[in-house]
Amino acid sequence: MSEGTVMTATVQTTDTVRTEIRGSVGVITLDRVTALNALTTEMVEAIDAALAEWEDTGLRAVVLDSASPKAFCAGGDIRAVQENSLAGNPESSERFFSTEYRLNARIAEYPVPFVSLIDGICMGGGMGLSVHGAFRVVSGNATLSMPETGIGFFPDVGASYFLSRLPGALGVYLGLTGARMSAADALYTGLATHFIDDAAITLVPAALADHPHRPVDETLRALGSPSPVGESTLAAHRGQIDWCFSADTLAEIDERLAAAAGDWAATTRDALSRLSPQSLQITLELLAWGRQRTLRECLAAELHLTRDVIRTPDFAEGIRAALVDKDRNPTWGASRFGGLDPDGLPRWQH
Repeated sequence: MSEGTVMTATVQTTDTVRTEIRGSVGVITLDRVTALNALTTEMVEAIDAALAEWEDTGLRAVVLDSASPKAFCAGGDIRAVQENSLAGNPESSERFFSTEYRLNARIAEYPVPFVSLIDGICMGGGMGLSVHGAFRVVSGNATLSMPETGIGFFPDVGASYFLSRLPGALGVYLGLTGARMSAADALYTGLATHFIDDAAITLVPAALADHPHRPVDETLRALGSPSPVGESTLAAHRGQIDWCFSADTLAEIDERLAAAAGDWAATTRDALSRLSPQSLQITLELLAWGRQRTLRECLAAELHLTRDVIRTPDFAEGIRAALVDKDRNPTWGASRFGGLDPDGLPRWQH
């Protein structure tokens, strides 16, 4: 197809994912609204299939957005993963993770500009769908986080790659604590590339389709604002974050937080004390390792880890407390994690 050719509009719809072509722009819309677009294997496969089909068709851009007024994507359907484990069907969970991570890699390597419109909650798997693409647009409603240590899991979907490459100790802080980022925070870290307010963000697919020869960045900047309302909390506490979370061990991070003055340090220390010790140790080790690895190496190591972690008592307890009984009061065990060997595979202590 020659440059600038307008493609015939096509629409494909599943129960949870809609895909269509508008002019020379492919649009994928997450449409599992009642579950805040929590990802299932079928959803991931549908997105991956659309991207595979469109890869060599001459599109100018691909846009990923959401039909939900509240969420871009609340993450993977972790409760389904736990149900698979309880039913003695871990193979279904492994299929989910391997399919999801393959999609993360495809997005990172996609030859067409990939634009994510983050207007609402974006957690876990939602980060994997967005941060690996070239353009990550946030609205004032955006809330981003990697909250896995709170459910006995660990930041995955390539987080060992993208968090480990954030400036200073921001990635370690975000990975360990699961702290929520505002639009200003996401722009500050570089996890977001553009800010467009919630009234205009829905105009992005049409604007890209109407200006097929204009660079994507220029179109996004034309719709956007210089900066979101409000200041970055991460920027305000950057000095303390870098000092406390640049420590090599969890014990030293705790000591630095205890020695630091102010409410932020006290609140952060208290938050860490409520999270899975096993997950915190995995995360710290994995982020240190990931700084020197490629995205595909990071995804491979994360897939290996999932096979062990979803079988641990902490994961079962985290899901129970967060999603089943919803008492938000998990009882964690001691960490069994023993680090990563030179080949990047996890060592567990038994």
